[in-house]
Amino acid sequence: MGLRDLKRLLFGAPLTTSQMVHERLPKWKALAVFSSDALSSVAYATQEILIPLSLVSVAAMSWSLPVGLGIATLLVVVGVSYWQTIRAYPSGGGAYVVARENLGTYPALVTGAALLIDYVLTVAVSVAASVEAITSAVPWFYPYRVVLGCVLIAVVTIINLRGVRDSGTIFSIPTYLFIGVILLLCMAGAYELIFGLRQAKAPILHEVYPTISVFILLRAFASGCAALTGIEAISDGVAVFRQPQARNAQVTLGMMVLILAVLFIGINSLAHAFLIVPMEHETVISQLAREVFGGGFLYYLIQLATAMILFLAANTSFADFPRVCSFLAQDRFLPRQLAGLGDRLVFSKGIFVLGFLAACLLWMFGGATHQLIPLYAVGVFLSFTLSQSGMVRHHLREREKRWRLSLVMNACGAVTTLVVLVVIASSKFLHGAWVVIVLIPILVIWFRATREHYRKVAGQLALSDDVDLNHKVKHVVVVPISGLHRGVLDAIQYARSISDDVRVVSVELDPAASDRLRHGWERLKTGIPLVVLPSPYRSIVQPILDYITSVDQEAHDDILTVVIPEFVTARWWEGIYHNQTAFLIRAALMFERGKVVTSVRYHLKR
Repeated sequence: MGLRDLKRLLFGAPLTTSQMVHERLPKWKALAVFSSDALSSVAYATQEILIPLSLVSVAAMSWSLPVGLGIATLLVVVGVSYWQTIRAYPSGGGAYVVARENLGTYPALVTGAALLIDYVLTVAVSVAASVEAITSAVPWFYPYRVVLGCVLIAVVTIINLRGVRDSGTIFSIPTYLFIGVILLLCMAGAYELIFGLRQAKAPILHEVYPTISVFILLRAFASGCAALTGIEAISDGVAVFRQPQARNAQVTLGMMVLILAVLFIGINSLAHAFLIVPMEHETVISQLAREVFGGGFLYYLIQLATAMILFLAANTSFADFPRVCSFLAQDRFLPRQLAGLGDRLVFSKGIFVLGFLAACLLWMFGGATHQLIPLYAVGVFLSFTLSQSGMVRHHLREREKRWRLSLVMNACGAVTTLVVLVVIASSKFLHGAWVVIVLIPILVIWFRATREHYRKVAGQLALSDDVDLNHKVKHVVVVPISGLHRGVLDAIQYARSISDDVRVVSVELDPAASDRLRHGWERLKTGIPLVVLPSPYRSIVQPILDYITSVDQEAHDDILTVVIPEFVTARWWEGIYHNQTAFLIRAALMFERGKVVTSVRYHLKR
């Protein structure tokens, strides 16, 4: 099996541009692709609320339900705000395009940087949480959690490289399975409490709540706001929906917000009623499932569905990270290679970059979800705030139908998310949020440097009015050889065809071998002198580079061409048996002005 066959097996056959319309998603598939990140937060958002409260006392955990209701309210506010964004920008682009069109370049770059950081963190957090769900059910895997996480990232990367439609089909079953089993868990737990089959360990509503510091409450609220991550994904990916794209995207967004709110409040209420205390080696979802169903089939089904949805939550980032990279690359703020679609009609280079960065991040933090969460929400709410502020500016400028109502909705979203952003940044600053706060301006500086680089390149490559294509280029050709074989003869013939001034050069490492080379060269009677260079330190490349420099200074021609004779082995792995002198010469001359390096290849047979 060749490399091309292996590529087709893993990623599928290439797709033509005309097949793009068939790759667009219906609403039920789009919900699986774009909502897995948001829905997966049900598995850990309640746990993140409980952790800071449990550090105070068990009684302090009674605040978890009011905090959860506040987060659910914020979820609805942000969801309505992004509904307006989709209507105003039906072609997609999300927060970056909104900020660029309404707030200017720097706010757009800050938004883009925040989104990219958030998407990398989403993959790392989702996979780490998935591994935690697996290790909760099978503790034997716990020492290997980092390796297992990296393997899962590789799997989801390959699935996304197969294309949007394939990934949507693959991801839909686990997504709907998770919705079903968590809904079943909530209903079963509520049934037992309502009909007295099980006694609640804590009342749903408390007449008096224990006094705790505002800082702890804010930390719990900020940690639980992880439940809002991924809400912006649908507005970024409107372009992959079937027609009518904007309407289908809005409906899918509404479905996602409704399902997420119901599941989040349900899990939060049950955890409160059963007085679930967060543990290091077992998740809150696992404890709830044991409490309601025991350790039977349904418990393991919930753990499997949770692990799968957390694993698939990374897919939301794989759908949106490459798309945001593409927008930035089109504006020349990122390398332009990230702007184009691959042969499966996905942004394959962006997908590779995301997979690599997420795996590195997971390895750096040892696969610990709780250590990654503090970095998680800053970028999310920064992009929320800038996006909604941009929409306020849009409504004030365009004044479309019912613009006042839309203005109020987006203004509420902007103010609310700004308040949450300040809370998260202040309460989590020393716990890791400072990393994101520092990294965002660094990325913005890099974006600007990239744009400036492209501007300079464009200026220097622009054609002037005095272009002369009739000027005859003079050049000398240097052919470095190590011995005589058929590939050398082909290279010399090519060199003579392009120049009358050909120099053949060899480096002497073994005097006896050099003598044999001289005798063989004389028998060829090429009429070209052979230059043998001494090498007292047994270096091959440096004497050749010194000789090329001396020839260039002597000839003063327009161009000096280095023709390298190479033979190509029949099998790719056989290349390791041969030296890499040609590669080293090319690398050394890459940045030399006025020098051209070319290879004349002789292909060996099997």
